[in-house]
Amino acid sequence: MSDKDLTHRVYGYLAEDEDARVCKDIPESACHHQPRSFVLMLLSLTLTKLGDTLVSARLVLPWMLSTLGAPAIFISALVPLRESLALLPQLFVAQKLREQPVRKWFWVAGSIGQALSLALMVVAVATLNNSALGWAVVILLTTFSLSRGVCSVANKDVTGKTVSKTRRGRLSGVAASAAGLLTLGTALVIMFSPEVEGERWLFLALLGSGVVLWTAAALLYAGIPEVAGSTEGGGNAITEALKSLSLLWRNGQFGHFVLTRALLVSAAFAIPYIVVLIQREGDAELTSLGSLLLASGLAGLLAGRVWGRWSDAASHRVMAAASVMSTLVMLMALGVYYWAPTALAWPWVAGLLLFLSAVAHHGARVGRKTYLVDMADQDNRAQLTAVSNTVMGIILLAGILLGWLDAAYGAAAVLWFLVAVGVLAFLSALALPNVSGD
Repeated sequence: MSDKDLTHRVYGYLAEDEDARVCKDIPESACHHQPRSFVLMLLSLTLTKLGDTLVSARLVLPWMLSTLGAPAIFISALVPLRESLALLPQLFVAQKLREQPVRKWFWVAGSIGQALSLALMVVAVATLNNSALGWAVVILLTTFSLSRGVCSVANKDVTGKTVSKTRRGRLSGVAASAAGLLTLGTALVIMFSPEVEGERWLFLALLGSGVVLWTAAALLYAGIPEVAGSTEGGGNAITEALKSLSLLWRNGQFGHFVLTRALLVSAAFAIPYIVVLIQREGDAELTSLGSLLLASGLAGLLAGRVWGRWSDAASHRVMAAASVMSTLVMLMALGVYYWAPTALAWPWVAGLLLFLSAVAHHGARVGRKTYLVDMADQDNRAQLTAVSNTVMGIILLAGILLGWLDAAYGAAAVLWFLVAVGVLAFLSALALPNVSGD
């Protein structure tokens, strides 16, 4: 069997398009190469999603810095840096992206930048301790996140040019499921080998694996047969960025989507505060690194493809459903907290809450990614992605205020606030027009 035949079979099975004839909203010249584009992009995204697990700024890097003696101030800076710096600069990157007819090389360069950042982090972990290590990791995480931002803008644009509408949700969903399966393996290794958690060589192995994964992903992505696109709309980055922001009120549908996406952060913020409730009222062992990865991996494995297929038909309803699910899980957690707090120590209760929260979060991510790609066209996709992500970067930074609310009134107060935001997200998502489907 030739490589071309194998690629078509894999594509036919995963995309449920056996004849490779579904070609909506992509250039005619890209239609013939869609199976190859789909498979190469799927492999690239799966590798980077696994890398995200191995070097997670929410779990692995804090665990590493704490073990190797870095002060707490460096640990608290990891998540804000990782999330905001991957989003805030994208508006300026998008202007340069639009000047290039072929955009996949931005993704390749961003992946190589992430690999180099991790390679230097390997050197730092091997040679430094305490504050010196903290400074090195924070600086290198900055370059890693900026590189990630380049990839984020480029991938949505390349996806829109190479993968047909009604198949993009499947791409995200299958990648999430594959990454979930790989995450399960990582979680089980950590859970059944607790004696290695504090070993420096384990951190070196995780970071080194990340270098290999992002390098391999860059090589695969470089093979995507992307056709040349429009180069209109380039110009001075700052001037064009300010003009792009006006799209929030000039393009009513886009502004509505950005508002919905902003409200959807409730699904992401809910997870750590449900964990806080469990830690404070239940059994901290349930929220160890391995257990959190296990819950997230199972959610991605079981829910990714379901969310993806639904997104291809009605991505706005996926966002609405994810909002409802996240809100109900938060209400469940609050109900247990108020009326049976000791039940938070029961493994199945805590595990169920974490699992359902992760499923809802996966749905929100797949739904809003698919909606944005389907709503945009080849000429403005990178621009809309950058504006949306820049606004989200600001909102994620503002999320630091939730820590103040927690300190002043407790985790339950934060969850009540997020419940209200979740209800608004549901109503906003439901009111969006359908841009997916046939």
